[in-house]
Parts: sequence; C-alpha cells; structure tokens
Amino acid sequence: MSTIDAPERATPAIPGPPPRILLIQAPYYEAVVGGMRRGAQRVCAEAGATLEVVDVAGAYELPAALRMAQKVAPGWDGFLLLGCVVKGETDHYQFICEAVCQGVMDISGETGLALGFGLLTVETLAQAEARSAEDRHNKGAEAAHAVLGQVALARKWGLR
Repeated sequence: MSTIDAPERATPAIPGPPPRILLIQAPYYEAVVGGMRRGAQRVCAEAGATLEVVDVAGAYELPAALRMAQKVAPGWDGFLLLGCVVKGETDHYQFICEAVCQGVMDISGETGLALGFGLLTVETLAQAEARSAEDRHNKGAEAAHAVLGQVALARKWGLR
C-alpha cells in the first residue's frame, strides 16, 4: 500500500426512507471481494440502507448485470459493483478492465443511476488484499460511500 493515507469518510445523511442498494459482485477472488463486500455492508448499515447481493461470473459481466438490474428492478435507489482483476501474463487484463470500465461509464452516463464502482485493477493479489482489508483503504467501503452520496444528491434534487 502506498504511504498516502486514505481519507476518513463520514456516512452521508440521506433524506427520506432507507435507501435500497443492489450490490452486484464478481467474486472470482472471493477473499478480496468478500472483504470489499464486508466494508460496503458496514457503510450501508451505518446509513440504514438495505443491501441485496447478487453474484455474476466475473468482472466482464458487471455492466450487463447492471443494465439488466436497472431495467427489471426500478425500485433500487442505487447500485454497487464490486470485483477484482489481477494482471497476468496476457493482454486479457487490459481488455477486460477497459471493457468493464467503459461499459459501466456508458450506462452511468445514459441513465444517471446512483452508482458505486469498486473494481480493483491491480498488478498483484497482495495489492488487492491491501485494498480489501478491514481498514479505511477498503475500496468496497469507498464505493458504498460513493453510491450513498449519489443517492443523497439525487434525493436532494428531487430525482428519487
């Protein structure tokens, strides 16, 4: 982990009823994604949000699952995506990371969904483990803060 310390984030105050968040996870690296999920669950619990978790096969399936969920379950206040891609010896890493990030960005821009995006793109498994630990570097917790902040903003502006 770098020497730069992650900021401490306060759980946002969200007006209205408790938010409903759908967490779509790609648990290929179960220990890593599980750690991120636990960080997200902690943040959501602090905010009084309900969190439902669904699995997809891998990171590549995250954008398609987000698109499906957005179409079939309009009652969600926000969506949280978690996954991990570790660089290997082939170009597979670059293609997957670029495709997933672009797919999620396209959906986000088209729909304006409240979204937290926690896809680790790392060189080593040790880097991923450091970013999924039970501390303030946990990227699942950061992604949960992001989606809850987006939900709060949407409600403030009367969009949800």
